[in-house]
Amino acid sequence: MHTHGGPLTQLRRGHEESVLGLLRRHGPQSRAELGRRVGLSRTTLYDIVATLVASGAVVSSAADAGPRRRGRPVERLSLDPSAGQAVGVDFARRAVHVAAANVAHEVTGSASAAHPAGLSWRRRVALAEELVGSVAGKTLRLTTLGTAGAVGVGVVGPVRLTGEGHVPDGPLADLAELLGERFGAPVLLDNNTRLAALAECSWGAAAGSRDVLYLRLSHGVGGGLVVNGSLHRGVDGLAGEFGHITAEPGGRPCECGGSGCLETVASVGAVLDAYRAGGGRADDVDTLLAAAAAGDRVALRVLEAAGTRTGAVLASVVNAVGPLVIVLGGELAAAGDALLGPVGRALDAHVLPLARDGVTLRRAALGEAAGALGGVALALHESPLLARYPGADDLEEAL
Repeated sequence: MHTHGGPLTQLRRGHEESVLGLLRRHGPQSRAELGRRVGLSRTTLYDIVATLVASGAVVSSAADAGPRRRGRPVERLSLDPSAGQAVGVDFARRAVHVAAANVAHEVTGSASAAHPAGLSWRRRVALAEELVGSVAGKTLRLTTLGTAGAVGVGVVGPVRLTGEGHVPDGPLADLAELLGERFGAPVLLDNNTRLAALAECSWGAAAGSRDVLYLRLSHGVGGGLVVNGSLHRGVDGLAGEFGHITAEPGGRPCECGGSGCLETVASVGAVLDAYRAGGGRADDVDTLLAAAAAGDRVALRVLEAAGTRTGAVLASVVNAVGPLVIVLGGELAAAGDALLGPVGRALDAHVLPLARDGVTLRRAALGEAAGALGGVALALHESPLLARYPGADDLEEAL
């Protein structure tokens, strides 16, 4: 006789949900990796995994190709790819980007469309809906999205979150409601630069790392901090505003009301202003980067100054928080070593000696898709546990 609601059954169910949650948040893993994260004994974990595989909730596959080692090949475990999709949308300044991935963390599609400045939110949401349909299927609203449980959405600028979950206040609350109506699912809304940090940890330059500092040097300067595999937002959801850390005391006024912020010396506009003040001629960042690649001394000097100040600010964050992987993105990161070289030298000069050798600096890998992929990761990380796997009722009966 089975007692479905007994304490042992509930404990086992909790273990299963922990394993499923780890696979949803972190993607395919070996049994050893799961064991380190879930904290169960080897025997208990293997029993739980065997039950989930038998139910169809979890599938196993051979390890990625690589140097062969002695002994039994290591299998990778993941959620059943057919169990559902997660969708991310990034409302950039003049474009909408979308991406979709299945619950096994396999990216299944992405798309983008530019739009004129000043386009209304209603028309931007309609554009997002059209793009999502192109990458995730026209039946998304009725089937797969309901399985995944939420849509992750990124927007430009600060996002103040109130209450439980991702509930924005002010005009963004209306946007979240409109998106929920169009997609028929809850909306998880966050700053798109912060979501890019999460994406780089999931699929990009910092894949596999659990503590990462991401900084985007674009028309604005901002970033995100991933701590122990989760996005850090602060009490009010405004964490990651690295562009407003003082980089030049007594420097130029900043839009935030301060002066000498990193954004006043390392944003696209600030770097272009410095280049022109030094005698250079460039209407856009691409022209500046081309000049630097051709050896233009003024361009190289301007990028070195911006990189040096950026590295000093990043070192302060590293010393305070301790991430060992730093990812640099945005248009200015396309300068390559002309910018990353000075950033790295400043990190070496200012990071505490005990941590210096462990810090690595990497260029972002995901480009314009990063914000939308971060929305996918947000939905996979934080939506309610995917529950309706094949055989779920049979599994409950077996307990």
